[in-house]
Order: sequence, then C-alpha cells, then structure tokens
Amino acid sequence: MADAEMLPPVDRLLAIMRQLRNPEGGCEWDLAQSFATIAPYTIEEAYEVSDAIADGDPAAICDELGDLLLQVVFHSQIATDEGLFGFDDVANAISDKMERRHPHIFGDGKTDDVRQQWEQIKAAERSADGAAGALAGVASSLPALLRAQKLQGRAARVGFDWPDTDGPRAKIDEELAEVAKAADDAERHEEIGDLLFAVVNYARKLGIDAEGALRDANLKFARRFAAMEDRAGGSIAGLSLDDQEEHWVAVKAAERP
Repeated sequence: MADAEMLPPVDRLLAIMRQLRNPEGGCEWDLAQSFATIAPYTIEEAYEVSDAIADGDPAAICDELGDLLLQVVFHSQIATDEGLFGFDDVANAISDKMERRHPHIFGDGKTDDVRQQWEQIKAAERSADGAAGALAGVASSLPALLRAQKLQGRAARVGFDWPDTDGPRAKIDEELAEVAKAADDAERHEEIGDLLFAVVNYARKLGIDAEGALRDANLKFARRFAAMEDRAGGSIAGLSLDDQEEHWVAVKAAERP
C-alpha cells in the first residue's frame, strides 16, 4: 500500500478500503461486515460529527468528517464487492440530485421561492419512486423526536395543522389527562407517546427544534449533575433526597449571572 500514499486523497482512501476488503491479505473484521452491521457505526459517526460541531472544535470536526466519509466508502466497497454499485455511482447520484434540485443555479428554473421549488422537486422525486402520500420518505430510523417533527411538518404543508399555538398547547393538557387515566402499562406506553408527540408539535409551532432543545437539555442536566457530584465530594450515593436537592439548587444558583 506504499503506492497509495501518492494517490489523490479520495483515491487513497478508496484504495485502502479495497485492500481491507480484499480476500487475499485483507482485514478479517472488515471482510465480515455487511450494510446491516455497518449501519449503526454510520449513525454513530454522524452524531459524533454533530458533537464536534457543537463543541466548536475545527480539528475534531475534520477528524469526525473523515470517520463519516469512511462509512460512505465502506458501504460503497461492500456494494462493489456484491456487484451492486460503486463509489463513483454514489458520487454521481448525489451530483445529479443536487443539480436537479437547484434548477435556479444549474438550469433555467429561476424562482422567487427557492424553498417551495425545492419541496416541489423533492415531492416529484418521491412520486417518481412510487412513494405516495405527503408523509412518504420520512425515514423510520430517524430519532423519534426528529421524525415526529418531520411528520408534523409534512402534514402541515398540506393543511393539516393548527392555526396557532393554542391548539397544540391544549393538546398537551389533554394527553396528560389521558396518561393519568391509563389503566395499565400498555395504555400508559401509548399515552406517553401521544404526549411526547403533542409536545413536539407545540415546539414546532413555537419555531423550536424539539430534537435540538432536548439535546441541549440533556447536556445541561449532565453538566449540572456532574457539578452536583463534585460539590458532594464525588458522589451523591447515600445522600438523602433533601441533601441531594440542596446540592442541585446550589449548582443551579451558581450558573445564574
């Protein structure tokens, strides 16, 4: 693989992956992988890119984007090995798609409403692929809050939406009452799901990204909990609820300007 170092960067990466998947002298682990077994790593790497961006660390962003690119190359090599498609097909497909979706840049489709044009083109693509309905194409593997937000947004585009925030807010109270009335775990499971869906809808109407808001809330909780542990000498295990609450309140107060 010494010659690979002389190749352009993307070609070098492709050559490395070919060798890793080469039955003669390749890596046993890489050879054993499939689309399905690699998919969780692909999702994980995308989240790690997001984390690096949130941290504002350019070096980490560069590193994590490399890991994500490796996932694309890995999937493409698996497809090549199975005679399905290759990396060039992937690159050409996305290039074709981006040119098709930007006729105001790469064609003569001048418009005053780029967003509407984009949505119309995407809808036409879904229809051509045989996907019918306003909700078609919203990936089922998306994080639940994000998928709920996208489903609600799609429904809103065809008029299925509250006119203001009063409806979604009232729906939260309604769903809370349904949770309280649930007779067993199965009902509570369903009603909690409805409650979360209603909260996402309320956030959407307020212009808040529910997925991002909960992610930030998770970070805040983790930060405050770690500070509470530090304040308690390393652990809160064994402390009474009153003592824990005292530390929690003190940590929150210390964060205020």
